[in-house]
Amino acid sequence: MRVEIWSDIACPWCYVGKARFEKALAAFPHRDGVEVVHRSFELDPGRAKDDVQPVLTMLTAKYGMSEAQAQAGEDNLGAQAAAEGLDYRTRGRDHGSTFDMHRLLHLAKERGRHGALLDALYRGNFADARSVFNDDERLVELAVGAGLDEEEARAVLADPDAYADEVRADEREAAQLGATGVPFFVLDRAYGVSGAQPAEVFTQALTQAWGERTPLKLIDDGSDAGACGPDGCEVPRG
Repeated sequence: MRVEIWSDIACPWCYVGKARFEKALAAFPHRDGVEVVHRSFELDPGRAKDDVQPVLTMLTAKYGMSEAQAQAGEDNLGAQAAAEGLDYRTRGRDHGSTFDMHRLLHLAKERGRHGALLDALYRGNFADARSVFNDDERLVELAVGAGLDEEEARAVLADPDAYADEVRADEREAAQLGATGVPFFVLDRAYGVSGAQPAEVFTQALTQAWGERTPLKLIDDGSDAGACGPDGCEVPRG
């Protein structure tokens, strides 16, 4: 069974939701039969790379709330993250474009280091003091720490077209599936779960999707058709 997760590094609920999903998956009896694929989604796709601002400033402008309300929301998110064992800085974080991070994540997927880099970027954004926005050196540092080659990471960041098509393809697919926000979980292209649901909801979704998998139906006309297998190929006998 395949579970696809659309998420963004700038999304705090994606950070929390990933932990909740992984808690459910760890306890799932068939976890070894579940393939997890992370896909790109930008909450702010038109944002320029150098357009970086404090999170509270972004929240007050985008949602029309007061700074006190925005800070209360951050404090609540910090508590939710802590409940999942995650570090979360409720003061001093900033917000910016995540496009380069998603491009690096596609490189990491090709190199088998996607999970390590995704975790590193989440920690970098939500837990560490140094910003991950508009700072190529910081992104290279995180990429190398996740097991990527430094020169490859630098080459991707230096070329704005590198893996850009892959990021956009993920985002188009999310739109086709009806995702308007993240995190968005799709189980075997049969079930969707939106938001950072409690682990119990993910457990229910995994159980239901696993139980309703449709076994492959073979079409056999009864003829003795040739085939190859682990022990070799059938030899025609005349």
